[in-house]
Amino acid sequence: MNGTAKSELRRGWTTGACATAATKAALMALWGGAFPDRVRITLPRGERPVFALAHMQQGAGWAEAGIIKDAGDDPDVTHGALIKARVMARGDAGGQGVLFRAGEGVGIVTMPGLPLPVGEPAINPVPRQMMQQVVAEQAARYGQVGDVEITISIPHGEEIARKTWNPRLGIKGGLSVLGTTGIVRPFSCAAWIASIHRGVDVARASGLTHVAGCTGATSERTVQALYGLPDHAMLDMGDFAGGLLKYLRRHPVPRLTIGGGFAKITKLAQGAVDLHSARSQVDFVALGKLAKDNGLPDVGDANTALEALTVAGTPLAALVAERALLRVRNLLQDTDIAADIVIIDRQGNIVARKGP
Repeated sequence: MNGTAKSELRRGWTTGACATAATKAALMALWGGAFPDRVRITLPRGERPVFALAHMQQGAGWAEAGIIKDAGDDPDVTHGALIKARVMARGDAGGQGVLFRAGEGVGIVTMPGLPLPVGEPAINPVPRQMMQQVVAEQAARYGQVGDVEITISIPHGEEIARKTWNPRLGIKGGLSVLGTTGIVRPFSCAAWIASIHRGVDVARASGLTHVAGCTGATSERTVQALYGLPDHAMLDMGDFAGGLLKYLRRHPVPRLTIGGGFAKITKLAQGAVDLHSARSQVDFVALGKLAKDNGLPDVGDANTALEALTVAGTPLAALVAERALLRVRNLLQDTDIAADIVIIDRQGNIVARKGP
């Protein structure tokens, strides 16, 4: 579908693009009398992909089409999901346009802070615009009024949504229909960082005064239990410390906790803001100097961060936490955010804490 070199990762299509294509096919059946075998749409940046239909159904006054989502080579939890759109004319709408409904497996917004009002289907603004554009185009083509109700459904979407950030963001009952360009770019950091941003937005809109960003599930559980934080205070930072801190600098909260394992917090202390193993490494020479300068065993020859921690013990973890806190405070300069660092071992035990 995309890419020419075998080594090039194959891109895919967002749920929003699939929903738009399904909407167009359903409109063609509703107003034109027949489903197409394939349907072409125009994405926000001008790309014009073609989608094959995987589901077609029609009844009195409505038509429904479905597209199997292809996320390309991205490890997207919705890859292979069936995205369905059912369209129905709103005969008494009086020119009010398109009404969106959440069908099976599509969530409802229940908390403020997202780009949709509470109570609305979790169909994001750009996919809505894409579908509204398709309705306008097809209404002009078939001489119809563009007053249409569109119900998007994703079978098994509620189950799939448990693997996403939706429950934490207050999106209940299923998945979100997402996408700003219509394209899924493999292993892109952008989607993860966008989810971090939405998590901050929800926390601020909910009036939370303390949020936490953690590098993994173990550190997250420990930090949440330590401070008794609600789920929507736990921001899925992962490796993207820089993405979280940069956004909080512009959209501050009163208090922030950063939690993680010794290796990742060491990388943060040494200046890295992307903590992924492929993009940053622990500087063992610098770590060894830090230990030696503070009267601890030299760990400059250690092969792993765990080995360094085993040799030098929790005093080294405390030094790393202190350096990491200085780094975080520097990145949050010009804000009043009170920050603290918690280092957790693989069993979920706290080995160091620094901060308020």
